[in-house]
Amino acid sequence: MAHLVEQMAYVGAAPWHALGHQLPPKQPLEVWAQKAGMDWTIRETPVRYLAQPEDGGPAIMAFDEQKVLYRSDTNAPLSVVSGRYQVVQPKEVLEFYRDLSEISGFELETAGVLKAGKKFWALARTGKETALKGNDVVKGYLLLATSCDGTLATTATPTTVRVVCNNTLSIALNGAVGAIKVPHSTSFDAQAVKRQLGIAVSQWDSFMYRMKTLSECKVKSHEALNYFLKVLCHQDATPDQSTGLSNERALKKVLAMYDGHGRGAELSAAKGTAWGLLCSITEFVDHERRARSQEYRLDSAWFGQGANLKQRALDHALQLAS
Repeated sequence: MAHLVEQMAYVGAAPWHALGHQLPPKQPLEVWAQKAGMDWTIRETPVRYLAQPEDGGPAIMAFDEQKVLYRSDTNAPLSVVSGRYQVVQPKEVLEFYRDLSEISGFELETAGVLKAGKKFWALARTGKETALKGNDVVKGYLLLATSCDGTLATTATPTTVRVVCNNTLSIALNGAVGAIKVPHSTSFDAQAVKRQLGIAVSQWDSFMYRMKTLSECKVKSHEALNYFLKVLCHQDATPDQSTGLSNERALKKVLAMYDGHGRGAELSAAKGTAWGLLCSITEFVDHERRARSQEYRLDSAWFGQGANLKQRALDHALQLAS
């Protein structure tokens, strides 16, 4: 089975996905590009086909409405896209952080390539940090990711990482500016995205206030079970045992993590609280959810079903604490 991760790099302690090559701190972006496997460009060429005219031999014709994207270093094909598709280059993702690092103190922490170049990202620490009771530390990050196969718009996402367990969670509250998405039908304007992100990143204090509220919201055992049923099984009450239960393995796993077997489950902010419920789900998605490999788990946790599951967990936790 081919690995999703082509190459990856990180600084400091191993990231939650435990993938990649370690770099010393304060490396220039050129070193990041090389070590993270992002030192190549996406090239394009029109789609061509072999036609068979009735009055002559075969002829190679161009189909201008679509184009093939391929890697400059290996000439390996990446995807076939619309002729109007706007490409974002791997180095553009890293360059996005240059002035943020030099002026605003952001620090690149991990970057890499998924699916042989079809998807790539960089994650930087913003310098924001909050400690909930019991020294349950949460740090602020910014994730920029894109794809060249139509599966992901260029997306900048303010993100948190809970230090004790390396769980990741997007900063997204109802009515707030969350992820900034730029579709590939338009050009990627890095400065415009940063202006929008200024609003989103400024919501850190509001987001962490809500997380503090979750850590102070005590939860009874039946409320915990109902929460997990809603999040994992889309059920609002304990089901009839005769009907069976979807995601039964997942339900048992998160209940065990919430009851003390999860990373940081015994910290006072998490033990018996709505924050503990949410952390059980994020830990399950990032570390325990069934996946073909750790690379597939990363892809899901940030960009796929796992990310959606974490957002549903956040929404239900906030409802519980309201």
